[in-house]
Amino acid sequence: MEENPEEKWTYYGALVKTAKYCFLPYLVMQILGYLKEKRYRDCLPGKVVLITGASSGLGEELAHTFYKAGCKLILCARRKEELERVRTDLLATCSQETVFPPIVFPLNVADLNGMQEKVEKILEIYGFVDILINNAGLSVRGSVMECVDDVYIKLMMVNFFGTYKLTRCLLPSMIARKEGRIVCIGSVQGKFALPNRSAYSASKHALQAFCDSLRAEVADDGIKVTLVSPGYIQTNLSRNALTGTGKVYGKLDETTAKGASAKDVAAFVLKAVLRDQKDVVTAGLAPRLAIWLRSWLPDIYFEIMRRRATKERKSL
Repeated sequence: MEENPEEKWTYYGALVKTAKYCFLPYLVMQILGYLKEKRYRDCLPGKVVLITGASSGLGEELAHTFYKAGCKLILCARRKEELERVRTDLLATCSQETVFPPIVFPLNVADLNGMQEKVEKILEIYGFVDILINNAGLSVRGSVMECVDDVYIKLMMVNFFGTYKLTRCLLPSMIARKEGRIVCIGSVQGKFALPNRSAYSASKHALQAFCDSLRAEVADDGIKVTLVSPGYIQTNLSRNALTGTGKVYGKLDETTAKGASAKDVAAFVLKAVLRDQKDVVTAGLAPRLAIWLRSWLPDIYFEIMRRRATKERKSL
C-alpha cells in the first residue's frame, strides 16, 4: 500500500506539536528554577547548617558541599574521631576561602530520651539552626521472616524516630524565628519496596509521610521541608547494613558499587534546597520506572517484585 505523503507529514507535525507542548513547560520550569537557585545562592553564606550522619559517605560530602558554599556547619554523628577527621579535611580543603570553622557535635539520633538536652546545647552554639539535614541512616539485608524484632526497631529508631525527634526538638526555635528548612534524605525505596528490604523501606515510607504532613503544618510558619529520595549511592551503606539477625552485613553490593557518587548526590541536595523543591528523586531510569509502575500499573510492579524475590531466594 502506497504511503500518503500528506498523512505522513500530518503525523510528524502532530508529534512535533506534542513535543513542543510538553517541552515548553519543562523549559520554563528549569529556567525559573535556575533563576531561583542563582538568587538564593548568594544568601547561603553564613547560614547555620546541621548535618547528621556527617562522619562518612553522603553526610561527609554534604559537609564539603555546604561548607564550600560558605555555611556554618554543625557536624553530628556518633563517632567523634571521624567527625574530627571530616573537620580537618574541610579546613584543609577550604583554607583559601572565607569560612567558619566547623563545629563537631557527637550525637546518636537513636537516643530519643537525650535529644532535647542535646538540641538545647546545639542552640547555644549559634542561637539557631537555619537548615537541618537529616541524613543519618541504616540499611538491612533480610526477609520479613529472617529479621528479628530488634532489627526492625533499630531501623525505625535511626531512620525515622531519630529524624522525627531531632526535627521536633528544633522546630520551636525555627517557628519563633519564622524561618528554617528541614531536609530529609529519604530513598526511592520509600516510594516503592524491594524484597528483603522491608525494614528499610518501611522506615523510608514513614519518612515520606512524615515530611508530607510536616510540610503542610509548618508552611504558614515560614518553614520549608525538602525530601530528597536518592537511588543507590557509592557509600558504605551496604557494608554497614544489618542482616536479619542483627549482625553487620559487611559486603559492598554490586548495585551500591555502581550507584551515583556521593559528591553528585550532595550537589543535587544543595540544588534542591536553593530551588526550594519539596519532593525530588535523584536516581536512574530503573528506579524511576519502578515508581511509575507502582503508581499506575501496580499489578505489573507486583509481578516484577515477585520474580525478583524468587530469583534472590534461589541464589542463596
